[in-house]
Amino acid sequence: GGSRGLGRAMSLGFAQQGADVAVTSRKIDSCEEVAEKIRAMGRKAFAYASHVGHWNELEGLVAAVYNHFGKVDVLINNAGVSPLASSLLETSEALFDTVIGVNFKGPFRLSALVGSRMASGAGGSIINISSIAATTPHAHTAAYSGAKAALNAITRAFAYEYGPNVRVNCIQCGPFHTDVSKGWSRTAEFEARAKAAMAIPRAGEPEEIVGAALYLASDAASFTTGAVIRVDGGDQ
Repeated sequence: GGSRGLGRAMSLGFAQQGADVAVTSRKIDSCEEVAEKIRAMGRKAFAYASHVGHWNELEGLVAAVYNHFGKVDVLINNAGVSPLASSLLETSEALFDTVIGVNFKGPFRLSALVGSRMASGAGGSIINISSIAATTPHAHTAAYSGAKAALNAITRAFAYEYGPNVRVNCIQCGPFHTDVSKGWSRTAEFEARAKAAMAIPRAGEPEEIVGAALYLASDAASFTTGAVIRVDGGDQ
């Protein structure tokens, strides 16, 4: 999920700090656009199109990245979708499977494929990107909230599976201004709720997630694993 929104900000933010970056999402053109920006910074970049919700595509993705770079130090599970149904009763199986597949099944499988390689090699860091919806669910986010709550749960499970030389942590995000949220994150309704419920009463900018991700990726977080860190403006 590195080609737009929070993923794009993290891809570019990591490159600015000296990382070489593999960028993947469903659309290769979007991945290449970010990869070109990374190369312009003097870093190496690899663009690869894959659908994280399709289990059978993930071994090919991991193999391609390892073939290109030789190793993976950091895996960020950022891909996500949150389509809404008109009601819980009218939530279709296809919508449910898509939400669970991208937000939970894909990160589970990628963490296993990459984490096992990290554990048998030089170690590494896995960072899951979750949502405040995991702990404050609403009816219209039920499937998404369930998937993100599951992502929170497996963060700790994978930390035990691949520790001590692989650290696995989670950033639980509040509202951010991205292309996905543009329909609501700047509305008067949201601004009113933010003033009532948030210590910092606004949506975050994508770049404001980068610091937390860099911390979890770095040696500064050498004793941090299995943690869920909230980056949400103090949202209730």
